[in-house]
Amino acid sequence: MRSVIIGDGPRRVEIGDDLPLTLIAGPCALESRDMALDVAGALAALGERLKVGVVFKASFDKANRT
Repeated sequence: MRSVIIGDGPRRVEIGDDLPLTLIAGPCALESRDMALDVAGALAALGERLKVGVVFKASFDKANRT
């Protein structure tokens, strides 16, 4: 089965049907840099606690909400 690799080094995440769960999460739109860092940090901690890969996603353009 085909897989997709996101990132490199220690932050490398591989996603595929026969691989462990990976969480793709983040806010629909970023309001500030601080918000991005806070949410990304919380998701990274959650991923470490649950032993799953995490990919942070977000949009900085509020027009994408419609």
